[in-house]
Amino acid sequence: MNEGRPSRTAQRVAVRRAAHQLTDRPLVFEDPFALQIIGPDAAAATSAKADGKIGSSFRAFMAVRSRYAEDELAAAVVRGVRQYVVLGAGLDTFAWRNPCPDLRVYEVDFPATQHWKRQRLANVGMEKPQSLTFAPVDFESQTLADGLLAAGFRPNEPAYFSWLGVTMYLTREAFEATIGFIGALPSGGGVTFDYAVERSELGVFEKLALDHLGRKVAALGEPFQLFFRPAELAETLRTLGFRDIEDMGADELNARYLSNRTDGLRLRGGIGRLMRARN
Repeated sequence: MNEGRPSRTAQRVAVRRAAHQLTDRPLVFEDPFALQIIGPDAAAATSAKADGKIGSSFRAFMAVRSRYAEDELAAAVVRGVRQYVVLGAGLDTFAWRNPCPDLRVYEVDFPATQHWKRQRLANVGMEKPQSLTFAPVDFESQTLADGLLAAGFRPNEPAYFSWLGVTMYLTREAFEATIGFIGALPSGGGVTFDYAVERSELGVFEKLALDHLGRKVAALGEPFQLFFRPAELAETLRTLGFRDIEDMGADELNARYLSNRTDGLRLRGGIGRLMRARN
């Protein structure tokens, strides 16, 4: 990630979320702001209809991971959590859809990406909700704790974190620092994140898919860096005090969110997984 310019992968993810609103029925993830926030690029979303099976699978993963994270957030709110942190928020729109009036939302991102988002919001006429606080963090000179505390985050209260489309771009040290910070917060909260599976754990076709995707994101200047073995990752989280860990791959996610469909939308392959951990 180049801290001096906005994330190009964030834009691509937002376009795929918007494409889901146009292309797939029934919707897995309802986001009435998805098309509005991408503005002039809305037309590009419709082109995802011609993506074929690989593009359809990526689109399904973007929809399913957002749905999964917000399902877990809803469960956390029932437990009494009133702080939600979106790490690497990009063009996320949860704050505009927030159904809980007393849930404070913090969006954490690189300053350049957050500046780009705020310009985009102004251009398309989306006013910032009162429940939302932007927390720009320059990780070259700040820690996550620094950025959140400056934004008014309450470290003595539980919080839920969404961390989607980020971990595979991090160093292991950055991942461990972030997950350690979350794990040390008061119990009751937790985190949902996706991660890339270690190449040696993949089958032949999954390796080809990973290599193809890796070349595409590297060409955007945002190469993959971090991969995990699922069992080892779960054990790492347990040592940090997390409990009730759920790790889901394509088969489990298809069964939960994409069963009994007639449009063929489904996840294919296992290069990426979703994990939820409560502290």
